[in-house]
Amino acid sequence: MIFICYPKCGTCQKARAWLDERGLNYSFRDIKTENPSYEELKGFWEKSGKPLKALFNTSGLLYKELGLKDKLPAMTEEDQLRLLATDGMLVKRPILVTGDQVLIGFKEKEWMEVE
Repeated sequence: MIFICYPKCGTCQKARAWLDERGLNYSFRDIKTENPSYEELKGFWEKSGKPLKALFNTSGLLYKELGLKDKLPAMTEEDQLRLLATDGMLVKRPILVTGDQVLIGFKEKEWMEVE
């Protein structure tokens, strides 16, 4: 498993503690210093089964500064993925990658299925 998060994010800290409490093995990746690439993001999106907007950190400062709430609907999926690949702070976190499954955000009920 790969656990992608921003270490200062409270939700990410809670998710990491959840993984550790269960003794699950994972590799850690800081989304700010090692942002997912366009190809990775496209794969995450496809495997997550969620709408592309779910990959955006809609509560983040950068999302708001760029006015993405109004801009995203007019952007192509490719343009949205390319934008996400420019800065990890635009990406919803944490992301848990487990083989064929990708979980975006921390919802304990969803994460229980990976145990």
